[in-house]
Formats: sequence, C-alpha cells, structure tokens
Amino acid sequence: MDYTKLQLAIESFVKKSKSNAAYSDEIWSERKERRDFYQGFTKQKLLAMTEEEFLAYISKLWSMLIWGNKKYVVDKLIADNGFQQVKKQLVELLYGSAPMEKRWDDFLKNVKGLGPATMSELLTYVNPDEYVIFNKTTVLCFAYLAIPGMPKYNYQYTGKKYVEVCNVAKEISRVMAAAGIDDTDLLAVDYFLWDEVLPFAEKMATDGAEQAMTAPTKPVTSKESKSLHEEIKEKIVTIGELLGFESRAEVKITVGAVVDAVWEAKIGNMGKAIYVFEVQSKGSIDSLILNLKKAQNNAAVQAVVAVADENQLAKIMQESRGVIDEKDLRTWDVEDVLAVYDALVRAHESINKLALVPESF
Repeated sequence: MDYTKLQLAIESFVKKSKSNAAYSDEIWSERKERRDFYQGFTKQKLLAMTEEEFLAYISKLWSMLIWGNKKYVVDKLIADNGFQQVKKQLVELLYGSAPMEKRWDDFLKNVKGLGPATMSELLTYVNPDEYVIFNKTTVLCFAYLAIPGMPKYNYQYTGKKYVEVCNVAKEISRVMAAAGIDDTDLLAVDYFLWDEVLPFAEKMATDGAEQAMTAPTKPVTSKESKSLHEEIKEKIVTIGELLGFESRAEVKITVGAVVDAVWEAKIGNMGKAIYVFEVQSKGSIDSLILNLKKAQNNAAVQAVVAVADENQLAKIMQESRGVIDEKDLRTWDVEDVLAVYDALVRAHESINKLALVPESF
C-alpha cells in the first residue's frame, strides 16, 4: 500500500470534514441509519419475510440504485432462484458459522442475480467491524493506493479475494484511527474511500494507470473462460435493459440457433426489431458465425453482433467472409462492453438518486 497517498488522503478528509461538518454529519448519519436498519434483522426475521418485506429490504441498498424499478429486479431474483432459497442463502452468508471465504463462494454459486456489491454491502451493514463494501469503487480506490491484484472480471471476486480486501480495509481503518478519526469501522472506511479517494482513483483510471494494479494477465483456464463468457453475456443483457429494450439471454432466435443475448424493441402494433449478440471468449468461432448466420433468417433481426476481444474479433471478421456480409456483421470489443456497462450503471445511479419517477410506476 502507498502509505504516503493514504496519509495525504486522510489529512484532506479530516480537513474537509471539519470545514464542512454539516455535510459530513449528514453523509455519516445516512450510513448509520442504513446500518441500524439492517442490524434490526435477525436470522428468524429474515427467514420470515414476505416478498413485500424483502422488496423493502433489498430496495434500500446502494447497489440497487442502478434500477428505477426495483420490484422488477426482485421479482426476477425470486423467479430465478426461489424465494425460500434466496432467504436461506442470505441467512447463511450474513449469519453463518463457516469461514467467510466459503460462505461468499457458496452464495455466488447458489444464487443468481445478487453479486459482490450487494453481498458485501449487506455484510458491511450487519458487521461493519469485519466486512467492507467490495465494488467498483473499492477496486478503483485500492488500485490508486497501489494495492495490487484488484479484480477486473466477476470471476475474480472470490471469497479469498474478499477476505484480502477486508484485511486491507482494516489496515486503512487502523491508520485512520491513528490520525485521530473517531469512527473508523469499515463502513467509515467506505465513506472515506468514496468521498476522498475516489475522485483521484477515477482520474487515474481515465489515464489508464490502474492497469498495473489489476489482477495480472495470465492464460485463462477453461473454467475462467466460461465464467468470463457468462459475465459478458449478463452485462450485455443488463445494458439492453438499462437502454429500455426487452433483453434476454439464451434465446432461440430461429430453428437450430440459440444465441447468447437479444435486445428486442416493439414497434407499436407493427412488430418488433431484434438485435442479436454472440459472445466469443475462447475456442472455435465456427458455431458463433453459424449462429449469427442462422439468426439472419429471422426477418425481425436488424443486426447481428459478435462480441469478443480484439484478437478474436479479427479472426471472426476474417473467417466470416463469404458467410455473413461484412456490412451486416457488427463487432463489439469486450473492453468496450465493460466500459459501457460501468458508464451506464453510474449514469442510472445518479439519475435514480433524483427519484424523478415514483417507485410504484
């Protein structure tokens, strides 16, 4: 860790807190209110929740700010996993006796639709002395503080990595306490990172300097390749949803062709426009080209898009010649997908904070 950067950030944080005490008190009070709300739940209370109570429980999370219609997200979560299963797994994650590494990995394995940001936020509220929020902000801030090995892809957000991140946050908490700051649990560390470190971290990320601090590049295993494929597919689906499309994964688009993702837009009573996406992470690209070619047999399909890294896209363009007209094939680099996803998430979080549309809409 770069302790010089950390000390400078803490000094600035203390100075700003004193010069604008009203703002600092307001922000910190909001965090304590959230902590008190979630600490008001027990294993029994969580297991006994109705779906309406569960909606209120999930809706208060910062990780849900991306969604204007949170009921849609909760309904999908319940449909995909089963309500009792979601509650059971949450109880084990938040209150279980197994080591955190195992509880974290088991939850990710058994529950679809709640990721590291939501998991860690709940853990932080329930036990802020032990657990810190682990999201894009944390990763950017830790990279700025020269903490290596920060995850870039979802499959790298493991239980082992979460324990490492919590230990780093505890060290930051120790340095904050030594500087005379009173509240230094890991919820306070998150406040410090978000308020003081993040602006510098975002500038560094814009400059591209954070690359050296992310998890080192190494050959991707078959398991990691599959996980990365699923992550990119899910992000494409989410991007479509945020843009207002009916967006789905694993869709049978025509006879003999199940594609990774589609965006669908209804055009009044005239029909629909469909955009098809196939993701390539490793291995043969023949099936991708064949699926996109078959998808074009559906008259509603307006465009077919191959999604892969720069090297794979070059191969796709070369091997698709004579099979798919070059003017009909779009390509999307996975790095651009990740960047668009992050930008849309930030935009929707900011807009939804304004509460322009009532939640019941």
